[in-house]
Amino acid sequence: MAQPARHAAMLSISNSGPNLPVAASGAAADRQHPAQHIHTQSQSSQGLRVPSNRKTIYDRHLNRSRNAELSRASFAFLFAEMVTYAQRRVTGIQDLERRLNEQGYPLGLRLLDLLFYRTISSSTSSALSSSSSTSSSPPNRPLRILPLLHLIHGPLWRLLFNRPADALEHSVSPETPNEYMITDNDPLVNTYISVPKEMSMLNCAAFVAGIIEGVCDGCGFEAKVTAHNQPTEMWPGRTIFLLRFGESVMEREKVLERAGVK
Repeated sequence: MAQPARHAAMLSISNSGPNLPVAASGAAADRQHPAQHIHTQSQSSQGLRVPSNRKTIYDRHLNRSRNAELSRASFAFLFAEMVTYAQRRVTGIQDLERRLNEQGYPLGLRLLDLLFYRTISSSTSSALSSSSSTSSSPPNRPLRILPLLHLIHGPLWRLLFNRPADALEHSVSPETPNEYMITDNDPLVNTYISVPKEMSMLNCAAFVAGIIEGVCDGCGFEAKVTAHNQPTEMWPGRTIFLLRFGESVMEREKVLERAGVK
């Protein structure tokens, strides 16, 4: 199902450099200004620095860093800067959460491809190393809502936070059969964020909600994902991610259910 693009990427490249003094002509000018050509060369050499082995991060294998962990201090600093950037010129809490959601959405699209790539690679390597004749087929993208939610609840959460989410629930109200909830008792993104009292309704886990929404759209499930504070005595930072699937998704779910597709 084709979805409208949520972001319009704008790139502005300026080729005009700083105004350099015009060098005098002739050998006398070279003798008078011996550093002129060196200065001009240093200005033109600025740009992307390539390592001596001519390899960049794009040459690194995607499975090389699958078990690597990021420093929490580095993550806290970067995410705090992202929240500060999103907080500029906002009209309220909802506007700030919307901006955080938009920051996480493209990350969800790329994490989905990375997740399936690593899963397929590990399945292929295990099949080659196994001596049995039967090999497990590579996983396919989910066609039903529950397999999608289990993908988010388990593998995606492990990829992001090295653990699964704490709960997965379906709305019991017959009026909202399209609502599902994923619970995280202690979101990492909120660990180092200090929210003032006048903004107590703010939940910076809207960034993770944007990641979930990107994964859903990448799999062809139109959804709107929001993050809500639901603190308890044991878990004061408990957050519920509410997923509301579109009508077209629910109609397709009924058709696939009647056809026996799992």
